[in-house]
Amino acid sequence: MQLSPDHPMAGVLAPLFALRSEGDLGIGDIRALRELIDWSAGRGLRLVQLLPINETGNDNSPYNAISSVAIEPTTLETTPEALADLRAKDFKKITAKFEVAELVEESVDYPRVKALKRKLLEAAYASFRDDEARRNTKRARAFRAWCEGEKAWLDGYGLFRALMERNDNSELWDAWPEEHSTVERVEEWTISLPGRERREFEDRRRFFSYAQWLASRQWTDVKAYAESRGVALMGDVPYGVSYYSADVFANRSIFRLQWSGGAPPEPYFKEDEFTQKWGQNWGVPVYDWEVMRETGYRWWKQRVRSVRSAFHLFRIDHVLGFYRIYAFPWRPRENADYLPLTIGEARARTGGELPGFNPRDDESPAHREANRREGEEYLRALLEEVGEFRLIGEDLGTVPPYVRPSLTSLGIAGFKIPIWEKKEDGWLIEPWNYERLSIATYATHDHEPLRAYWETRAEAIADGGADAEVAADELKKLGGFASLPKGDDLSWNDEVHGALLEALCRSNSWIVVFMITDLLGSKKRFNVPGTSADSNWSARLSRRCEEWNGEPAYAPILGRLAAVLRDSGRAGAEASSAEIGHRRGKVPMIG
Repeated sequence: MQLSPDHPMAGVLAPLFALRSEGDLGIGDIRALRELIDWSAGRGLRLVQLLPINETGNDNSPYNAISSVAIEPTTLETTPEALADLRAKDFKKITAKFEVAELVEESVDYPRVKALKRKLLEAAYASFRDDEARRNTKRARAFRAWCEGEKAWLDGYGLFRALMERNDNSELWDAWPEEHSTVERVEEWTISLPGRERREFEDRRRFFSYAQWLASRQWTDVKAYAESRGVALMGDVPYGVSYYSADVFANRSIFRLQWSGGAPPEPYFKEDEFTQKWGQNWGVPVYDWEVMRETGYRWWKQRVRSVRSAFHLFRIDHVLGFYRIYAFPWRPRENADYLPLTIGEARARTGGELPGFNPRDDESPAHREANRREGEEYLRALLEEVGEFRLIGEDLGTVPPYVRPSLTSLGIAGFKIPIWEKKEDGWLIEPWNYERLSIATYATHDHEPLRAYWETRAEAIADGGADAEVAADELKKLGGFASLPKGDDLSWNDEVHGALLEALCRSNSWIVVFMITDLLGSKKRFNVPGTSADSNWSARLSRRCEEWNGEPAYAPILGRLAAVLRDSGRAGAEASSAEIGHRRGKVPMIG
């Protein structure tokens, strides 16, 4: 596939769990993804971006996974047609017990969906194990070979998952019994088990490896399918990994567990008082980069290598963390205790430590140079595994001035969110003046949808309250960005929607990505940062993607999008940068 800034493209970002497909089991999976690939290809969208697909813990957040490599089992298509070892009678019997018709109605019911898919995978494993016991099958040999090739991470993961089951499915390893607290103690404990109990425990470890083998095969296949349709898949690699993960449990020496990574105070997220005052405390452990360097960055290389088997491009969430990470000297469960404290009170409580950048701040030229140099060293290690122009850096938030030039020097595209890209006079930078090595989008999974942004400000203007002037200024500037005519009508309509999408398509950015809710004009939101509401990571779209084309409400916007994709050179036959710039009549494109 031609994946370089010389070939502009457009795509769609959709959380996999939110997609629907015929006969789904209450959550979007590989089958739904295949349908989205087909729809995207038919619409001239040559990229599908997903959130992380790593296995989630009990909070179901894709950014707080229990493994940096293992794939979330609910992403698998678990039908007899998709799983060679699953018998039709077992599928029918198991799904009947879970009332699937009710399960698919609303948002994702994670406890029930995970339990259902677990039962189906266990049934497939029982059949596989029986066949293996009777004869040395080709599938059995393939499974053993895969396990040997993935041993570096798989052994620790399988152990962690089996121990989770032993501890009421809790990933909180620091609350497990003492005999389960470290890999060394677990080995001693396992040896002490009676023979039958030990064999059962080892069989559970093997089951979890089997599920990952199936996941690896399905994701490798869907990547190949996307290629056959001319669609690239973009995966998401969070900078951090959960404190309560198999990685931390089995590899504690590469982490500084006394610190929790996050982001500095951000007034944009007004929904959360703690985020505004102290920042976002994600709870991810800080890396010990000295130890990482001594091992040749083996852990990181393994991580991106696994993502490479399923995706063509890789978005590094919070790429700023490679240069320096904002860290807290307390765990997230203590956030409420620190919320009312003054700086002096917080310092007294921590023994002198306060939230701040690690390993150093950017207050001096020497610090900035050291952060830049080290960040580039770490990112080059990742580029060695994936190749040129395959890493995408999510560089949003408080961005040091040296980061974006550094990313550009490495061939890593950063993000352009129009409402944050401003000129000195406060107006938004014109889309045709964006750097070519960039990705333009209106929103990520953390932001309010474009329609909600517009209508909230239109309502504030109509109310005439204290926020009316600011709201009017924001809509005026966004309207100017999209070349909308000036007027008193601030209602959201097809003209506003279409102009906003068209403006992004006509940007100079290499890739344009539309959040699926922005593309369809929905106000549905998938996550509100700093909150733990059940609605986070569980909202589903109301229709299957194959039904979008037949929806009258979508017809005007999808028709206009198809035209502008063709006109801007982002769909169909590839066009050179010069040709695109000539058609637009704007400034020359930056190669």
